[in-house]
Amino acid sequence: MFTRLVLALTLLLGASLAQAERLKDIASVAGVRSNQLIGYGLVVGLDGTGDQTTQSPFTTQSFNNMLKQFGITMPEGTRMQMRNVAAVMVTAELPAFARPGQAIDVTVNSISNARSLRGGSLLVTELRGLDGNTYAVAQGSLVVGGFGAQGADGSRVTVNVPSVGRIPSGAFVERSVANNFDDGQPIVFNLNRADFTTANRVAQAINDKMGPDVARPMDGGSVVVDSPVNPAHRVEFISILENIEVTPGDEAARVVINSRTGTIVVGQHVRVAPVAITHGSLTVSINETYAVAQPNPFGLGETAVVPGTDIDIEEDINPMFEFAPGTTLEDIVRSVNQVGASPGDLMAILEALKQSGALRAQLVVI
Repeated sequence: MFTRLVLALTLLLGASLAQAERLKDIASVAGVRSNQLIGYGLVVGLDGTGDQTTQSPFTTQSFNNMLKQFGITMPEGTRMQMRNVAAVMVTAELPAFARPGQAIDVTVNSISNARSLRGGSLLVTELRGLDGNTYAVAQGSLVVGGFGAQGADGSRVTVNVPSVGRIPSGAFVERSVANNFDDGQPIVFNLNRADFTTANRVAQAINDKMGPDVARPMDGGSVVVDSPVNPAHRVEFISILENIEVTPGDEAARVVINSRTGTIVVGQHVRVAPVAITHGSLTVSINETYAVAQPNPFGLGETAVVPGTDIDIEEDINPMFEFAPGTTLEDIVRSVNQVGASPGDLMAILEALKQSGALRAQLVVI
């Protein structure tokens, strides 16, 4: 059953690789990307599920610093028990070409011991880039998918992760990120997966559509395209390019094994040299038994327990099967199905084939 599923998946993947794909699906324009933002803030309004301030003093310090901005100073040595406040890290992704005033989604993550953020509201939080500048400001009520319940005897039930929440459109962009889109230089398309065949086909497809010598591959991962200088014309030009259909090159023959989950994926172009295989297993069973030894009725002996051991050795006898020259993926899976190999057995067979030099593919173990 497992190997039949592997065959079906790999055949579907192989069929999809042979189809043409839009350029926008296999490549991206160099310099046009999103940027990561991060900030530190406070979530308030929790129903007693916030941080335990005795174990997270930075929550109390942050809250006191916020109060000082409103002219409220707490006396020295004041120990506040704020179970409705939680310290959080706020993250967001700033899209390319985002302008001031646009809204973006944010993710709020508890960084201390708050049990749940459900029902809380994030206070105004600056979101900064790696350069230290503030690019967005977040605030709003959280949407939390997880929840938990706790009984008086200490029993607890938790569904999903209640210490993480989202705020849809919870931040407004305050500053744009500079890019080189309108600098008049040629456009560079970076392939999502570097491949010399794909890069060459992309250049040929663009030249067929836009004229000779417009595009040329730089290497196996990038294609440079001469484009108009005017920004409006560049947008129209890229709109045409990203909808050009290209047939990517076939991937290299590869077998991927995940030994932790038992997942095995065999690529479309995997071949096996002529080889004969047999795979069996040896099972040893040891059972401990105990017998009672009774003395003669009128003897002076004592009742004793006599241990015994039964050892049973069973070896599975599996037939040997042969791979002919040029064996394909379908032949490999069919042969393995005939001997009833489990995922673990299939891993051992593939590794042995690689060691013998009969497997014409890369063996990747993750």
